Amino acid sequence: MPTSIISVKDLVKTYVMGDLEVHALRGVSLDINQGEYVAIMGASGSGKSTLMNILGCLDRQTKGVYMLDGVNVNTYNRNQLAEFRGKKIGFIFQSFNLLPRTSALENVELPLLYNRAISSKERKERAFSALKAVGLGERTESMPNQLSGGMQQRVAIARSLVNDPVVIMADEPTGNLDTRTSFEIMEIFQNLNAKGSTIVMVTHETDIAQFAITNVVFRDGRIIANQAVKARKNATEELKNLPVDEDDRL
Repeated sequence: MPTSIISVKDLVKTYVMGDLEVHALRGVSLDINQGEYVAIMGASGSGKSTLMNILGCLDRQTKGVYMLDGVNVNTYNRNQLAEFRGKKIGFIFQSFNLLPRTSALENVELPLLYNRAISSKERKERAFSALKAVGLGERTESMPNQLSGGMQQRVAIARSLVNDPVVIMADEPTGNLDTRTSFEIMEIFQNLNAKGSTIVMVTHETDIAQFAITNVVFRDGRIIANQAVKARKNATEELKNLPVDEDDRL
């Protein structure tokens, strides 16, 4: 029987701005099982980013229930939630969010710094292993400004993996990247997913959403579609089919 990693039921999120109420989510229910690869889509203001912030434990819903890996996150205070988030979720952002004066290896180590059970040696070994997994085993000492945008996103992916999270959450991970680099990032995602990683990705790019297994579409704070991707794209094959003059490899 599939193991549910994310389960939300009747989520409502309302923002109050003076006398105005903005209904960002209007009763959203969604289940994501272990090993799924879900792309969340929708126009600006549709509610997809609000949902992602709640799923990432960066915000709380106004009403409804959110279960992450079998735990009702509503029962946690802010400090408990921060600790739980650090153990369970790996984040990848559009803007990479790397520390500029810190090496690739040190950036990847960051999520482990507050885990007292992990020694400095193990922390470095795990960070190196994560960088190697995304093809950057030889760039551990490089600073972010010495890396291309695609390489910086690979560092961010490695950082998301280092804690062995139950789910990887990616917010517009290809938004700042060219076509080839975007497809290379999707190749990494598909390889991770094939090895068992659960991935939830927000994207406004229809072609990028086709690399996922399932597409969830939002409109006006509600889910209007939740379906398997038809004619799913294979990133490795798509890379082979790109014209040679677009070759801008990392």
